[in-house]
Amino acid sequence: MGLQKKQIISSALSKHLSLSPEAPLGDLGEYDIKSLYLNILKSSGKRSPLKESEEVMKWISFAEIFPIDSPTCFDALSGLNKDLALNSVLLGNGLTPSEADIIVFSVIHSSVIGLSHLEREKLVHVMRWMDYIQNKVDFGKLFEKVLLEKGAFELQLQGIKGDAKSEIDTNAKKTVENSKNKEKSEADLSMKKSDAGNKSTGKKESAQEKKKPSETEAGEKDKELSVSLLNIQVGLIRKAWKHPSADSLLVEEIDIGDAKLRQVVSGLAKFYSPDDLTNRRVVLITNVKPGKLRDVMSEGLVLCASNEDHTIVEPLLPPEGAKVGERVSFLGIDGKPEDVLNPKKKQLEKITPNLFSDDKGVATFKGIPFMTSGGPCTSSIPKASIK
Repeated sequence: MGLQKKQIISSALSKHLSLSPEAPLGDLGEYDIKSLYLNILKSSGKRSPLKESEEVMKWISFAEIFPIDSPTCFDALSGLNKDLALNSVLLGNGLTPSEADIIVFSVIHSSVIGLSHLEREKLVHVMRWMDYIQNKVDFGKLFEKVLLEKGAFELQLQGIKGDAKSEIDTNAKKTVENSKNKEKSEADLSMKKSDAGNKSTGKKESAQEKKKPSETEAGEKDKELSVSLLNIQVGLIRKAWKHPSADSLLVEEIDIGDAKLRQVVSGLAKFYSPDDLTNRRVVLITNVKPGKLRDVMSEGLVLCASNEDHTIVEPLLPPEGAKVGERVSFLGIDGKPEDVLNPKKKQLEKITPNLFSDDKGVATFKGIPFMTSGGPCTSSIPKASIK
């Protein structure tokens, strides 16, 4: 993250916590957002409750990896939009902005300003939240004002005064009245149609309704494509060995926090030795249907990133702070994973094309990071496919 962005975050947090913006913090270039926040918080003398502090750290992780200048920034904003659908602020159910709100606002502000009108319309909850924050916190001239989008007719009336606006209003009313009169005439004419005609029309409408997919079917289709169907967990490879009858395969015993280790067969023999993988932390899907690969049972799928020609392949790496067995989450995407994925529905095949690492190597689903309690899962391969 650039020095200018860090200066903006520092100034915004200082204003929020009623600190002097000139408070000595040293060289901001040495800080990441987390250390910057902790130093400013220490200077303010404020102490956050443990639960609130953990939530702030979650949003700091989001801010750290937010793709400011990347094409995937809109996907990340869409995830934030879903998260704000039922909340006025990022933390809790209250109305008071927290440090998390200030940090995220500061990081995404320039990206939102650069969005098109159509894109802003799709982010109604983000726009409402930003408008709320800038009205609750006195940022001075630190940020350009983010305006809530208004309806097209309202926008046309902006800047029109006196008689001109009155004339438009009058013409609009006439148009509405004429439209109503026309609709009434058409309705009267329609009432005079024969019963036979009505029955014929009814049959046509019925046939059209049958052709249209129901909302339930559409919802089921979206559900099939949701990453929430996958039970993605953090694991630790306790032991690995060569597959007895396949040179390209390795067998691993992986700890996911259960009493029993989970056995997984992976096609990693060309890229890693068993010793390379032993005691390595990985990310794996644990609700794939168990099955044998060349006569050896496999009960999961280790997620790996690979470059375009698949000459470089590596398992995704969870952060050190992630707990073994914890489920990976995606901001703004809720839902319970399937107990076992149904191979006939090809759910995995539909979801994995949307898994990729961004230009910083952060693993994502449609640009939304793989998040754990310790931060995002990553890869040393930027812009890689994940499967």
